[in-house]
Amino acid sequence: MRSRLQQKIDNKTKPLGALGRLETIALEVGVIQNTLSPSIQKPTILVFAADHGLAEENISPYPKDVTWQMAMNFVAGGAAISVFCRHNGIALKVIDAGVDYDFPPDCPIIPAKIARGSRNMRREPAMSLGQCEEAMTRGRGFVRREAENGCNTIGFGEMGIGNTSASSLLMHRFTGLPIETCTGAGTGMQGEQLEYKKRVLKEISEKYDPATPLETLATFGGLEIAMMTGAFLEARSRGMVILIDGFISTVSLLTACQFDPSTARNALFCHLSDEQGHAVLLEHFQARPVLQLGMRVGEGTGAAVALPVIQSAVAFLNEMASFEEAGVSNK
Repeated sequence: MRSRLQQKIDNKTKPLGALGRLETIALEVGVIQNTLSPSIQKPTILVFAADHGLAEENISPYPKDVTWQMAMNFVAGGAAISVFCRHNGIALKVIDAGVDYDFPPDCPIIPAKIARGSRNMRREPAMSLGQCEEAMTRGRGFVRREAENGCNTIGFGEMGIGNTSASSLLMHRFTGLPIETCTGAGTGMQGEQLEYKKRVLKEISEKYDPATPLETLATFGGLEIAMMTGAFLEARSRGMVILIDGFISTVSLLTACQFDPSTARNALFCHLSDEQGHAVLLEHFQARPVLQLGMRVGEGTGAAVALPVIQSAVAFLNEMASFEEAGVSNK
């Protein structure tokens, strides 16, 4: 299929390689869907929100209440992800994976609360194994329903004060890279604050010795990260195109790959985040991002902004004339 797609691309009415990165994106989508005529159908972004007990340790400049406040902003249409999804024709669904707040019954946030946030991993593992497994199962269920409704292209975002710290720990444990390499500013830690964050994360990493991917995710992760991990696994099993956002989404993909290494085959890496560690992760996956805009807001925004470029790649593959069709000489 890869060679047949490349032949189709090369026979379009253009010089070889003249559409640059669009050509490789078209190739990647065609390979994922195993077809010469790929399509983007009912693109959807699921945003998982949850609180983190580790936020008690002042590893973020923002208070924990920002998690529920931003989740409400998502569904009210005022957040970056809301704007980009609205303008790019992407369905946006916000899921309460474990926010320490009771959303109003008439609120469009989808209830799936496992607990009112993870526990403070400086004192105890973030989740029990049962909570972690349940979160993964629910994440799978959300993707299954989207696939059954005709979605074949899906992205994942997140919201949770403290989740860059959880992601840095997971990256550190799954790659073996130093915690300093894996830890960045998050929502804005700088100078001594950032050094404090690194010290806390190093202390936490040295406290535990989980033996399996599930134990590692339960120890260092978060409810939204666990739910996203299950969502990745289900999307892979259904042959969907997976739109990878920034640092936290890529760490969730890394985590999913500990359960099924083939999951990355369905991934399109949408952008290079400015969050420290993301460039290293992209190198780990030998991935070239669609965009590089200096973003590090999370929420799935990189996936939402990149989708029109991906749709353009699919459109030229399906609609642009070949030399033979156009009666143009190709020597």
